[in-house]
Amino acid sequence: MEQLKDFAKEAVPEGQEPFRDRLVGDIYADANAICEGAVTVRDRSKLSETYRLDRIVTSPIWGYPIMFVMLGIVFWITIAGANVPSALIADGFGWLEGYITSGFQALHAPDWLHGILVLGFYRGTSWVVSVMLPPMAIFFPVFALLENFGYLPRVAFNMDRLFKKSGGHGKQALTMSMGFGCNAAAIMSTRIIESPRERILAILTNNFVPCNGRWPTLILLASLFMAAGASGGGASLLTAAVVMGMVLLGIAVTLGVSWTLSRTALKGIPTHYTLELPPYRRPQILKTILLSSRDKSWAVLKRAVIVAAPAGVLTWILGNVMVGGTSVLDHMAAFFDPFAHLIGLDGYILMAFILGLPANEIVLPILLMGYLSSSAMVDVDGLSGIKEIFVAHGWTWLTALNMMLFSLLHYPCGTTLFNIYKETKSAKWTTLSALIPTGIAVVVTFLVAQAARLFGWV
Repeated sequence: MEQLKDFAKEAVPEGQEPFRDRLVGDIYADANAICEGAVTVRDRSKLSETYRLDRIVTSPIWGYPIMFVMLGIVFWITIAGANVPSALIADGFGWLEGYITSGFQALHAPDWLHGILVLGFYRGTSWVVSVMLPPMAIFFPVFALLENFGYLPRVAFNMDRLFKKSGGHGKQALTMSMGFGCNAAAIMSTRIIESPRERILAILTNNFVPCNGRWPTLILLASLFMAAGASGGGASLLTAAVVMGMVLLGIAVTLGVSWTLSRTALKGIPTHYTLELPPYRRPQILKTILLSSRDKSWAVLKRAVIVAAPAGVLTWILGNVMVGGTSVLDHMAAFFDPFAHLIGLDGYILMAFILGLPANEIVLPILLMGYLSSSAMVDVDGLSGIKEIFVAHGWTWLTALNMMLFSLLHYPCGTTLFNIYKETKSAKWTTLSALIPTGIAVVVTFLVAQAARLFGWV
C-alpha cells in the first residue's frame, strides 16, 4: 500500500492535476471522440446552449455565487410567501378551537380532559400544521422545479470540489440537498455513496443542514429579532439573508467536520466522483408542484403531526403536574438554567430541545408553554405576542442568535437517529452522530455568548 502511495505521488508532478483526474479525463475524451464519429446530432444549437450555460453555472469563479444566490431566492420566496397563509391557518384553527371548547363545556367534560385533548393535543398539532405546512408547500415545489430544470446536478458538481478537499464524496451534496426537507430521508439517501467510509462521513455530517423541523425556529427568530428594524419587503429580504447565513454556516461545519474525521477516525483517500450532467429541461410546472406537494410536503407533515400530537399531551401534563407548588416543567427548567446561561440560553430553552427530541417541530410550542402561565400549549396573539413573551423572559438578540445556532447544530431528531442506526447497524456511529453535533453546538454557543459579554454587546 505504501509503495502504491509513493507511486501515486511520483506520477503527479508538481503543479499538475492528480493522475486519476487525468485518467478519467482521457477516458471521457476518447468516449467523446467515439460519440462524435458514431452519433449524428440534428440540432447542435441546444447542445451549444447547454455548454455555454454550464461554463457559467459550473465555473470555479461564478458557480458558487450563482448557487448561493439561487438558494437565497428560494429562501426569500419561502419566507415571503408563507407568512400570510400561516396566519390564516392559525386563525382558522383558533376559530375551530372555540367551537371545540364550547362542545366540551356543553358536555360538562372535566377540565383535565379539555386540557389534555384541546390545550395539549389540539393546540400542539395545530401549531405544527400552521407553521410547517405553508413553508413546505412553497419550498419543496420550488426546489423540485430546480431539480427538474437540471440545476441540482450542477450544484453537486460544484460542491464536489469542496467535498473532495474535505475528504468526503461529491454525492454528499445531493444527500445534503435532501436534508433541507428531512434529515431522516437524507440519511437513507446516503445509499447512493458506494464507499463505506465516505457514506459514514455523510451520515455523521448531514445533520448540519437545517431540516423542515428547524426552519420555523430559524425563520421566526430571524424575523422577530434580526430583522426587527426592517419593514415590508426589506424584512423578508433580511430574514432570508440571516437564514442563508445559517445555511452557509451549516455547510462550513459539514466540511470542517468531514475534514477532521477524514484525517482521524475515518482516514482514507476520497474516491473519484464522475457525474454526467443531464441537459437542461423545461420543467413541467403544474405536475411538479402537485407531485412535490403530495409526495414530500404531505409525507413530512404527516410524520410531524404523528410525533407532535403525543408530545403536546406529554408537555401539557408536565406543565400541570405540581411538585411542591411548582410544575414539573418549571423544575426541569430550573435544573438546566445554570448551564444554559453559560451558552447564552436559559433552562426553558434547553428543556424544550430535550423534550423536542422526537421532532424538531415541537421545540417552539414546548418553549412557549414553559413560558406561559396559562397552562396552554400555545396561547399568544400573533408574532408580536410571541416576541413580547420572549422579551419578558429576558431574551436579547444574543438569546435569539444562540437558539438559532443551537437549533442548527444540535443532535438529530429521534427519527433521524433511528434511521442512522438502521443504516449503520452500529450503536457507536449512532451515538457519535448525536454527540458530535451536540458538542459543536455547545462550544459554538458558549464562545458566542462569552465573546458578546466580554465586549459588552449585551
